[in-house]
Amino acid sequence: MNAPQPSIVRPAASAWAARLQSITRYAVEDLGGGPRPWKFAWVINFQKVGTPFFLATLMWWYDNDSLAAWVYLALHGSYGLVWFIKDVTFPDPGWQVKITLAGSLVAFAAVLGWYWVFGWLLIAGVAKPVYPLPEPAWFALCISLCILGCTVMIAADAQKYFTLRLQRGLITNGMFRYVRHPNYLGEMMIYGSFALLVWHWLPFVVLAFVWLGLFAVNMIMKEASMSRYAGWPEYRKSSWWLLPGVL
Repeated sequence: MNAPQPSIVRPAASAWAARLQSITRYAVEDLGGGPRPWKFAWVINFQKVGTPFFLATLMWWYDNDSLAAWVYLALHGSYGLVWFIKDVTFPDPGWQVKITLAGSLVAFAAVLGWYWVFGWLLIAGVAKPVYPLPEPAWFALCISLCILGCTVMIAADAQKYFTLRLQRGLITNGMFRYVRHPNYLGEMMIYGSFALLVWHWLPFVVLAFVWLGLFAVNMIMKEASMSRYAGWPEYRKSSWWLLPGVL
């Protein structure tokens, strides 16, 4: 998950995106009012760090020691730990806001908890995947996609974090030279690999909801914010929104 961007509404931003981001922020940050006992990052990290333990418990509960279950545990479980290391090393300021108890529950129930459903589908046997390729080839595809996604996401977030500490403004080199949102691209590759490994319709529905309802909105609002900097029109023309040569 990538942090929501500052609510800077400019002509380049669609009104619907601004409105949807405002509703989402209220639901996960302010809902119910009252005490704000923890940071948004803590809720996310709870889910991330808890993932390998949750998946291992599922494997024990359902007595599933299949190769697919072990591969899924390795991929999704390791990613959760990678995310935690990233957050400790170079935390995203957008996740440091303190949120209400009701907002925490919404964040977990609406998005974070659904990521755990992916593993349950596979390990519990609800999903009975028949892959388009032989299992070894399909596992290799999922593993490669996850590793590449982690690399893209970590590199992009690290570049953004350390660059902006020294100078505010557009980042137009490195990971951001050809793609304006490489961190979101990396996240999509990672969770796409999980969905491919489970090979059930539900993870794809969840990802469509997250990518269209959250990621796309955040990217639109981020570009509205970046448009205030000199050089934005040239950078926009010379780079792709998300995927080089495609989008």
